[in-house]
Amino acid sequence: MMVSFFDQFASPSYLGIPLIAIAISLPWVLYPTPSARWINNRLVTLQGWFVSRFTNQLMLPLNLGGHKWALLLASLMVFLITINMLGLLPYTFTPTTQLSLNMGFAVPLWLATVIIGMRNQPTIALGHLLPEGTPVPLIPVLIIIETISLFIRPLALGVRLTANLTAGHLLIQLIATAVFVLLPMMPTVAILTATVLFLLTLLEVAVAMNSAYVFVLLLSLYLQENV
Repeated sequence: MMVSFFDQFASPSYLGIPLIAIAISLPWVLYPTPSARWINNRLVTLQGWFVSRFTNQLMLPLNLGGHKWALLLASLMVFLITINMLGLLPYTFTPTTQLSLNMGFAVPLWLATVIIGMRNQPTIALGHLLPEGTPVPLIPVLIIIETISLFIRPLALGVRLTANLTAGHLLIQLIATAVFVLLPMMPTVAILTATVLFLLTLLEVAVAMNSAYVFVLLLSLYLQENV
């Protein structure tokens, strides 16, 4: 039984061909393409308003050098939200439950922020490893600690996104299984459990959106330190 709970996180394949590529490319097919007309439909207008508001909020603390990342961060945000939300549908696969995929997003983007800081302002970037006013005996220890914390950042990004989605999917499957088991024996308890399942599903929708937002927000904070 416990093995079947984790089967939902296995990458699906058809005739030996991994289908994760289709799951990753599907979100971009679902969004309408804005036309050249002055007046668009409501869906395109709402889509443009959301991306514009999010980009303005994300770029607010950054200087002009960080605004070059606006398109990348906004696209990543929309991509992660769409994948996380599609994973809540029945008989679907959530690619962001795979740590390898999340690390594939986190490591290159984090490394790009570090390289930008080392290239544009190496003194300030290296100064983050040693807080001002540190006693001389503590300097080697603090440099080691800050260096470790710097390299842990991409791992924390990937693990946080993976753990949030994996825990939610497991809870939904566990409670759904309990509803099916209790329905013939105790219908009242099964109805109460189904109510809890509905509320948990709503919570998981919020977690799916919030996890994507936190992922991109932390990347923007790392970028803010280096531009």
